[in-house]
Amino acid sequence: MERSDHRAALLAGFLGWTLDAFDFFLVVSCLTAIGHEFHKSDAEMTLTLTATLAFRPVGAFLFGLLADRYGRRIPLIIDVVFYSVMEVLSGLAPNYTTFLFLRCLFGIGMGGEWGVGATLVMEKVPARQRGFLSGLLQQGYAAGFLAAALCNYFLFNHLGWRPLFFLGGLPALLALYVRAHVKESDVWQKTRHASWGTLGRAIVGYWKLFLYMVVLMTAMNLASHGTQDLYPTFLQRQWGFSVTQKNALSAFSMVGAIIGGTLFGMISDRIGRRRSIVIALGLALLAIPLWAYAPSIALLWAGGFIIQFLVQGAWGVIPAHLTELSPDAVRGFLPGFGYQTGVLLSSIVPYFEAAFARSAGYATAMAGTAAAVFVFAVVATALGPERRAAQFGK
Repeated sequence: MERSDHRAALLAGFLGWTLDAFDFFLVVSCLTAIGHEFHKSDAEMTLTLTATLAFRPVGAFLFGLLADRYGRRIPLIIDVVFYSVMEVLSGLAPNYTTFLFLRCLFGIGMGGEWGVGATLVMEKVPARQRGFLSGLLQQGYAAGFLAAALCNYFLFNHLGWRPLFFLGGLPALLALYVRAHVKESDVWQKTRHASWGTLGRAIVGYWKLFLYMVVLMTAMNLASHGTQDLYPTFLQRQWGFSVTQKNALSAFSMVGAIIGGTLFGMISDRIGRRRSIVIALGLALLAIPLWAYAPSIALLWAGGFIIQFLVQGAWGVIPAHLTELSPDAVRGFLPGFGYQTGVLLSSIVPYFEAAFARSAGYATAMAGTAAAVFVFAVVATALGPERRAAQFGK
């Protein structure tokens, strides 16, 4: 594999996931403001987040099938254009119902991007560097959160929330880059299916592996969304932060996420995928009191940085881990659909936290949720299989 080719694929995958997450986290960053305009409570607005997460498996299913049948590039291009259009239309929504519907459609596009993009990248990069580059790729998600927070920080007070969504049309330009610079996967060329029937039989044959991936990704998504989605609202409601202050701290925590994801991804090349995830989440469990009950502003900033350093550190291993577990014949479909089905099963967590916070307060609601889901993710990881540095296409 030419180095320029796998670098182009890595850049395309990273930017695709970054811009996808950017579009999603604009809603997270503007949640209260959008709810105010539509006359909806925090709990009602979190249903738009839940809807986006819940529809992601639909996109993973559709685009994953296309990726195994027709290649990785074309489905990725179609997906990027689709979710970009849905994001722009979200900024034009005249009411809550329309906004909710468009977020469902955006969820389909968001669900398709990760599986196809991650598979394309992991099939191209050298096996010995797969963990490190997995961490780099996955932190496109944190980079997207960071970009959304920064846009909110600098632009919200001047423009309001709607124009921010128009920036969500930018990912469509990425489709041109993929079309011009990224070649099709050699692994897919060698293992492509001659018909839909052979693809269907291959998928059914790995149902046990799929169920394990669903359990693992449910746990991992509970850990991620349970510590991210309501965090800006926690800062506003619990600490009285302004829009500017909460977005500054959210952005700072995403710097920790980017560093942690890349570092633990690299570590996993040496000590293994499962061990790296378990260590990161075990340490995150110990950091919960500082994150949720910080006694000062300075320690609140430290807690936000540390928890995302560790949670997204564990996530940095996931692209390599899932693609290595997946056989060549179903690698376009299985990782993405397993991941996004886990998203669906975990999608209630923002609503649960917001509802729990009504009686217990945001700090207790988020701390209790985080502790439970971290333990769940550690157990699910430790009991599962591993195929570190597996050779693809052979």
